[in-house]
This record gives sequence, C-alpha cells and structure tokens, in this order.
Amino acid sequence: MPAITEPAPAKINLALHVRRRRPDGYHDLETLFAFATDGDLVTVEPAQTNSFTITGPFAAALLPVESIAPTPNTTPEKAGAQLGTGNDEAPHLSGNAPWHGNLVTAATDAFTTAFAPEAHHAITLEKHLPIASGIGGGSADAAATLRALARLHGVPPTDPRLHDIAAKLGADVPACLANRTTLGTGKGDTLTNLEGLSGTPLLLVNPRVAVSTAAVFKTWDGHDRGPIPEGNLLDRALEGRNDLEPPALALAPVIAEVRTLLDKAHGVLLSRMSGSGATCFALFETPEARDTAATAAQAKGWWALATKLA
Repeated sequence: MPAITEPAPAKINLALHVRRRRPDGYHDLETLFAFATDGDLVTVEPAQTNSFTITGPFAAALLPVESIAPTPNTTPEKAGAQLGTGNDEAPHLSGNAPWHGNLVTAATDAFTTAFAPEAHHAITLEKHLPIASGIGGGSADAAATLRALARLHGVPPTDPRLHDIAAKLGADVPACLANRTTLGTGKGDTLTNLEGLSGTPLLLVNPRVAVSTAAVFKTWDGHDRGPIPEGNLLDRALEGRNDLEPPALALAPVIAEVRTLLDKAHGVLLSRMSGSGATCFALFETPEARDTAATAAQAKGWWALATKLA
C-alpha cells in the first residue's frame, strides 16, 4: 500500500474573542478560523513496527538531544533536523523522535485504538512551521495525521469518531481536521462553516519567539468584551479583535514591532496576532504588496511565510 501524504496547513484566527473561563479549565471562545495553503506535511504508511521521523526547518525544536536515540517501540530512522532557525543554512541533526509525547503520535494511537488496533505505522512529520507560535502547528499536524490515517484505512472523513478523537487531542484540532473557514464556539471545537476568502494573499510573521498558550491564557484579564459581530467574513474580522494579544504582548513585547510593520504595510486589509502568538498575520490586496512586507520582515531576521488563504 503506498504512503499517504497529507498537508497540515497553518491556522490563523481572523478574530478571537475569549468570553469566560470554564470549570473544566478551558475557555469559552468565539473565533474565526481560516487556513493558509502552506504549512507542515505528514506522511503515513503501513509498517511492521511504529516509527516516527521528524524532518524540516523546525524539526530540532521537537527533537531534543536526549531523544536522538531509538526508543524501545520505535525503529531507528534518520531525521534531517535543522536547529530551529528556519533556513537552509542551518546545521543538521540525525535521529528520531520518541513515539510518545507528540500530538502526531497521540493522534495515531487514538486512531488505531478506534479503527485499526493491530496496525503499525511509519510516520514522517516535515516541520515547516515554528512551534508555540499561535498558528496551530501541533494541532494541524495531529489533524493531518488523522486525515492521512483515515485515507490509508478507508475511513470516511465524515466519520464522527474522527471529530471525537480530534476534540480530545486539543481545542484547535477539530477546526484543523475540518481544514476550512469556520466559526468556532465553545472551546473552539463547535464549528459552523463560513464562506471564506480563498486566494487572498496572506503573510505570516513570527519574530522567532515561542509563547506558551497556557501562560497567555493565565495572563488574560477575564473581562468579556462581547461577541464577534455578524456580517461577511472580512467585516466580522475587521470589527473583531484578539483578546489574547494584550497578555501575549506582556510576555513577548516584540509582537508589537511585528504588528507595527504589518499595520504600516502598503495594501494591507487586516493585520492581527493569531491565536496566543507570537505569530502575526496580514491579509493583502495583492501578492506584490504581501511579498514586499515579507522582505521587510525577513530583513529584521524574522520568520516569514508568504502564502494565501485556502
């Protein structure tokens, strides 16, 4: 059976309103999810034993030195892991990631328990998105893993058990599983399909700073500033906000510099921080305006991804 490769595109929150803390430790949210056309890649194929390989520019961020040795349940594989710099000149590590402790393997374990308890898989995660950056990298990877495994094992993508698994893995994973523009409510996992802005030029910029989602939520002031307004998607986004931006700014003030660059860019339609940060995004009128802003961001040493909305 051939390998299955599934994209794990970057997620952005066009608006993110935090309404209240919940007794279960989560927060009630209203958020406008949208997705880029670019991101990570997940490849799965049948195997005799489980193995998990991480490659790509941000592999080393998920591959601590102490893990660069085969674990008892994992066959030795080689991973070309660059040292978190996100460029082609970085040195390389060789090794493989531990089977446990990653959302990709957690998704695989949950899938096999539900659908294929005797199966083993070789999984490769090609990591292009920075971690802990507010663009759903880990959640998108887990969701792509579920989609790839479903294709591999002939499970319909609409099987409700896939959504149930995704919801248990994390609040953003169901939206990433759907992989389309949606309104997320509740924990963010109750989804309503929306008409998107497909093809709109999109720029993602991260100042190479990782921000803890838990720390950002802990710093949120607890004030409900109201719901996302009605209207078309762009108007709703423009009139909305990201309630996590102020606490993220307190933890990583450099986010303000990113926002200033994007806010002042020519041809920008909307600029905002995504998720819990530190990645910010901007929608542009033209690809040329987006690319000019990307060049300015890269000149500051920041990570930038010029892409478009799916």
